[in-house]
Amino acid sequence: MAKNKQIDNQTDFFDKPQNIKIMMLAFYALCVLLVVLDFIVHRHVYVDFEKVPTFYALYGFIACVVLVVLAKIMRKAVMRDENYYDDRSENNTVQESTQNDNSGENV
Repeated sequence: MAKNKQIDNQTDFFDKPQNIKIMMLAFYALCVLLVVLDFIVHRHVYVDFEKVPTFYALYGFIACVVLVVLAKIMRKAVMRDENYYDDRSENNTVQESTQNDNSGENV
């Protein structure tokens, strides 16, 4: 029993704010490093617009924005009511139980 209480009192790595700060600083440092390397590392480009510095970062960002916008548009087309499946299952359950009750009366 004492072991369970000890486990409940432990904090995980992501529960400590100082660990989150360290991870975020490392992430930002990595982002800055990658942008700096984009100006230094020679790339073998196939088309002229790939020569633009940070082209791949901009391309990735724009692609993500387009995906989000398309998802919002698609949501309107494929979205169902909140109780779409609940109504159907409740009606079937009520009908089945009614049929079972009626079949018992005929016996």
